[in-house]
Amino acid sequence: MLAYRIDRRSGVATYLQIVQQTKQALRMGLLEPGDRLPTAREVVEATAVNPNTVLKAYRELEREGLVEARRGLGTFVRATLGTGPADSPLRGELADWARRARAEGLDREDVTALFTSVLEAFFEGDDA
Repeated sequence: MLAYRIDRRSGVATYLQIVQQTKQALRMGLLEPGDRLPTAREVVEATAVNPNTVLKAYRELEREGLVEARRGLGTFVRATLGTGPADSPLRGELADWARRARAEGLDREDVTALFTSVLEAFFEGDDA
C-alpha cells in the first residue's frame, strides 16, 4: 500500500504533496487501476495531517479522473500514468547516481536542483 511522506519544510502544500506522490506511484506502476488508496484515516494516522487535507487531495485526483471514490468502500485507482515500471533498469542506474551524489556531499535540495536542470535541458519545449 502507498505510504505518503509529508515534508513540512518543502513549501509545497500538503494536499499537493499527496497528489504528487500518488501521481508518481501511478507513473512508476506502483499503483494500478483497481488498487485502493489508503483511507483518509490511515493517512492521518501515518502523517498527522488534517483529514480535510487528505480529502482535498483525493478530490483533486478524482477531478483529474485518476481515482474514484466508492461510498463505504474507499478510493480506488481508475487510470495510470506513464510507462515507467518500478523495476526498470534505469531506476537502478539512477539509484547508483544518487548514491554517488550523496557520497560527494550533495544534499536532497542539491540533487533535486541538479536533476531538474538536466531534465529541463533534455525536455525543453516538451509539453509533457
